[in-house]
Amino acid sequence: MSERQGSGATAGNNKTPGGQDSSKKNVPADVPADDFDIDMGAPETEKAAVAIQSQFRKFQKKKTDDKS
Repeated sequence: MSERQGSGATAGNNKTPGGQDSSKKNVPADVPADDFDIDMGAPETEKAAVAIQSQFRKFQKKKTDDKS
């Protein structure tokens, strides 16, 4: 006998009421999930940081220009 899927908002919903996926572990927020080994002095890292900061500054400038 095959099961029929229910209709409505709860069909196939595996999330808890808090909006978090119930399949994930309950890890306290102050515990890092993974330790990353990133060489902060590497030229590639510095280039990436500059690019990210540049895009963020453009976003902030656009955001403030739109408000006024």
